[in-house]
Amino acid sequence: MLLVIAAVGWGLRALFQEHVTQQFQAQLVMQLDHLSAAIDWKPGGGVAISPMPTDPRLDEPLSGLYWQIDQLGAAPAAAVARSRSLWDQVLALPAPPATYPAKGHRVLALHDTQGHALVAVARVVQLPEADAPPLRLVVAGDEALLAEPLQRFTRLLLISLGLLALGLALAVVVQLQLAMRPLERLRKRLAAVRSGAATQLEGRFPQELQPLVSEFNHVLRENADMVQRARTQAGNLAHAVHTPLSIMANAAAQEQGTLAQLVQEQVTRARRQVDYHLARARAAAAVRATGLATAVLPPLRALLRTMQRLHAQRHLEFEVASEAHDAAFRGEEQDLYELLGNLIDNAGKWARSRVVVDVRREGGQLCFTVDDDGP
Repeated sequence: MLLVIAAVGWGLRALFQEHVTQQFQAQLVMQLDHLSAAIDWKPGGGVAISPMPTDPRLDEPLSGLYWQIDQLGAAPAAAVARSRSLWDQVLALPAPPATYPAKGHRVLALHDTQGHALVAVARVVQLPEADAPPLRLVVAGDEALLAEPLQRFTRLLLISLGLLALGLALAVVVQLQLAMRPLERLRKRLAAVRSGAATQLEGRFPQELQPLVSEFNHVLRENADMVQRARTQAGNLAHAVHTPLSIMANAAAQEQGTLAQLVQEQVTRARRQVDYHLARARAAAAVRATGLATAVLPPLRALLRTMQRLHAQRHLEFEVASEAHDAAFRGEEQDLYELLGNLIDNAGKWARSRVVVDVRREGGQLCFTVDDDGP
């Protein structure tokens, strides 16, 4: 964008410089026309200048605007007449060409005695008097007269283009803010889904983002269905395994001997292993599921109240540590009950009077500590 603005500025400055130069040359040609109309040839020889409308700078010494008349022909002479602005200077003109335009003028590049660059227009006229030689009329202007309007225009152009660039930059910033706002809203919705505060991407989005949002919500629904199917299958597996184990345990309980005791021990171990791996499978499914989150303390307090009723005969106190964090568990309450139920129940079996459960967040994970005052 800055390169485009710079190129436009350079182009405008070049066009303005060309316009000013042409306008300046037009003013010089106008003065040359006035001078051509005002010259006469004296009967005794010499150039006479009739009164003419002129620029006041032609009467101001070294003003930067000059005119000069040279005599050509058999007896050439420089500056047979000149403006007061030349003072004691004579314009050093190149040798005249063999022919000049019958009408119009030529543009010359000159330098005055002080080294200033001049733009000049020249014309050769032939007066009607028989003894009048050809005369070369020259009107010249200092190029410094072009610099002032060009500098003023350049300054205004830089200010204008600077304001334009600033306005465009602000417009781009505002446009980016407006364009990025739906993406920021999408990011917040994704964060809400990831934290479990929402189950799907909610809200209205631009039509360019809506297909993405719809596809993502479809993936979330499929993921939730997959977790539900996994939980159902795990429950079915637990039921299918626990029933034979219960039958074996009951049968072994009715018998005496080493074999019956061995069967009871292995059934107990098998139940423990089944419960452990099913709990881990459910927990892994809940962790991989997006959008599941459960506050820890409410279900934990409910579980502790249940345990206190189960161990009511021993008058045990089940408490939540005072410094426990109210964190979020990535899963459902049922998963939390299954993960902590056996631990807290086992602590209740060994406790003398009190079981305390603490919850802390360590390195992005939840840490549950079940402490009892037993041996």
